[in-house]
Formats: sequence, structure tokens, C-alpha cells
Amino acid sequence: MRSIWKGAITFGLVNVPVKVYSATEDHDVSLHQVHAKDGGRIRYKRTCELDGHVVEYADIAKAYDDGEKTVILTDEDIARLPAEKSREIDVVEFVPSDQVDPIMFEKSYYLEPDSKSVKAYALLRQTLEQTDRTAIVQFALRQKTRLGALRVRGDVLMLQALLWDDEVREAKFASLDEKVTITSKELEMSEALVKSFESDFDPARFTDNYQDQLKELIEAKLDKGDAVDTADTFGDTVEESEGGGEVLDLMEALRRSVEKNREAAKAATTTAPTTARSPKKAAAKKTG
Repeated sequence: MRSIWKGAITFGLVNVPVKVYSATEDHDVSLHQVHAKDGGRIRYKRTCELDGHVVEYADIAKAYDDGEKTVILTDEDIARLPAEKSREIDVVEFVPSDQVDPIMFEKSYYLEPDSKSVKAYALLRQTLEQTDRTAIVQFALRQKTRLGALRVRGDVLMLQALLWDDEVREAKFASLDEKVTITSKELEMSEALVKSFESDFDPARFTDNYQDQLKELIEAKLDKGDAVDTADTFGDTVEESEGGGEVLDLMEALRRSVEKNREAAKAATTTAPTTARSPKKAAAKKTG
């Protein structure tokens, strides 16, 4: 894994240098849109609704629309706001672990000790375990101030970003105000049903059947030869700007360069039987 950034857990005069890693990753097969008739890639362009021209990233600003007026925020405006300057994970308080509602959990991160001495890291980890406490922290990541929960998972300290209180909706349903009567026999039968399903949770026993079947479908189509060369999906037509120059986004330019190099390498090699590409490899993502 590759660390996202380096920082330090701070509480009182204690400073624990750490490296931060993403704790989760997406296993979904990556799909994109094509024209069903000929397989050509469907792409989205950043077009100005006033003049219809494609706009470069450098000319794009952020804006807020209140329904009647639009406020444009420049890079200079954004730069004046509190940004991700601090690399501290600041402990605010230690709370009983069962007081943190799971609905507030957002993104999870692993913390690795970033120093030759891991004593302070181990001390904090052991203290949290023995006291059954969770550290509530504040930190900055990707230009946002965040609230977090620092807890122990195995031998590792884990930082879990939390939603702010006003980001959790309150559930109010009129139907729940209706009074119902639950008999002791109904409750007894319901408890018996629950007991019949009792087990210890093992996440490894569960798989994403949809993604597994999607991969099998892709493999079957590749084996049948029911596929087109990826380079052919781009087409030969290139839009022109008013000045006559090509309008290509960076990703498309890089992708075309890769395909061009692949074709050159293929031409230079001796004839060899082609092997079907595995969607598992195509779906693999970088972690960290």
C-alpha cells in the first residue's frame, strides 16, 4: 500500500508520528459507455452553456447557486479559506466506544507508526484497548476539516472519518406513531426465528455475486471473440476549435499514446497466439 500523507496524532504533549493509508478499496469491474451500434466511446465534454465552447480545466471556477443568483468563487477566494495545512490528528476527547453511532462512520484509514520508536504508538493503542475508549479527533484532508474516530483494529490504529452531526438526517415517519400490540406468543416466535439464524459474523463467507457473474460474462465474451479492439472504439474524427486546433483532453491523449505504443510493440514481435485479457486484471486498482 502507498500512504496518502504523513502526520502526527497529538494529545496533550504526546506526539505520535504516523503514515495514513486508505483502509478500503472498490472491487467493482470498471465499465464505461459506448455507442451500442459501433462500440465507439461516449465521452463527456466540459461545455459552456452560454457559448457552446469546450472549456479547459484552467478556465473553470467553482460557483454556488441559491436558485436566483450565482456566486462565482475564484482560486484566490478558495485559497483564503482554512486549507489542509495542518498535518496533525488532534485528539479532542476520549469517549466510550459504544457512544459513537455507526451511522456516522465514513471513510476508514489505517495508521502506521512513522518513526524508529513505536512505543508512543503502542502505548496509545494499548490504552484505547484497555479503557474501551475511542478518541474523537479533528484533522484536515483534501482541503476539508474533518471529524474522526480513532480506534483499534487488531494491532493497528484506525482513523475513521465521521459525518458532522448536521449531515445525519433524523428519521421521522408518521407510520411509526401508530400504536400496535405485540403478543407474548408473537414475540416468542420471533425470538425463536432469530435464534435459528444465530451465527458468528464472518465477512469472508459473503461474496458479491453480481460482480462475480459480471466477470464470468466478460470472460465468456472474450473467449468467444465477442469483443472489439480497444483502439477502434476511439474513432478517427477529432473536433476542432475555432482556431482549427485539436480539442483532446489529457486522458484521451495519454490513452491514444498507449495504444499506439502497443500496436508498435505488437508489430515488432513475432507471431504468437493471442490470449484473452482477464477482466480481473483490467479491474484491478491501485491501493493506498
